[in-house]
Amino acid sequence: MEAIMQKFFSNRKLVIIIICLIISFGLMTLSVSVRNKRSTPPVIQQFGNDIVGFGDRFVATPMNGIQHGFVSLKNLLNTYQENEQLKSKVDQLVQTQVKDQALEKENKQLKQQLQVGSTMTSYDKINAAVISRTPSSWASQLIINKGQASGIKKNMPVIAGQGLIGTVSEVNKTNSKVVLISNTAENSNRFAVQIAGDGGKVLNGIITDYNDDTSQLIMGNITSKEKISKGDKVATSGLGGVVPKGIYIGTVSKVGKDDYGLAKKVYIKPAADLHDIEIVSVAVKE
Repeated sequence: MEAIMQKFFSNRKLVIIIICLIISFGLMTLSVSVRNKRSTPPVIQQFGNDIVGFGDRFVATPMNGIQHGFVSLKNLLNTYQENEQLKSKVDQLVQTQVKDQALEKENKQLKQQLQVGSTMTSYDKINAAVISRTPSSWASQLIINKGQASGIKKNMPVIAGQGLIGTVSEVNKTNSKVVLISNTAENSNRFAVQIAGDGGKVLNGIITDYNDDTSQLIMGNITSKEKISKGDKVATSGLGGVVPKGIYIGTVSKVGKDDYGLAKKVYIKPAADLHDIEIVSVAVKE
């Protein structure tokens, strides 16, 4: 037994390892006990925590910078793409304006050469402001601040924004009354319109009614078998010689049947907001 003990203690490395393990377990137990009893960690533990925190910041700071850099680069690329798309649309708009100007000039030259004079699409504009619109007649008429002194005459079409809103029904020296396209009175004007369908086919008709709840014009009594689709453009036809041809009215929003199921009814969404009109343009034939 003594020989075994002497051999055990003679191995210094093993003894040192055992002692270190005992000391380590003792320190760990003491650290946990002190930490549970104190509100702040010991100085050595604080120092270790500070070292670990500094290391985390040392690693996290460049990683956050790289991440923010990637996000900024992505935003920059998105902004560049949006800018290119907007530039393309602006270029197309400029090209369209230049082409329209060239076509208008060419059209005038052809009219002069052929001695045609004015056609159903020829008109100039007189701008005016709405000065009166009573609640009782809100959907039927309004008063504008231009009259005979400005060259306005009865039955001239009136435009607001992109679309037709009505015609001049009464003219005074300095103001005029406009009957709206939404007027459903029996003695009001019936606007002759045409719908440009698929394949270049054109369907002619008149505005027969207005639905105030849905703010839609109605083109009724259509017996033609021409296909009409939602989104088809509606414009004046020029038939009757009062309203020039080609004044935009709106788009087809729905196609239905009349009460008897024999004819079609076309519901049209006006291009102009008939409930909110402040500035108008009166179309004057050339």
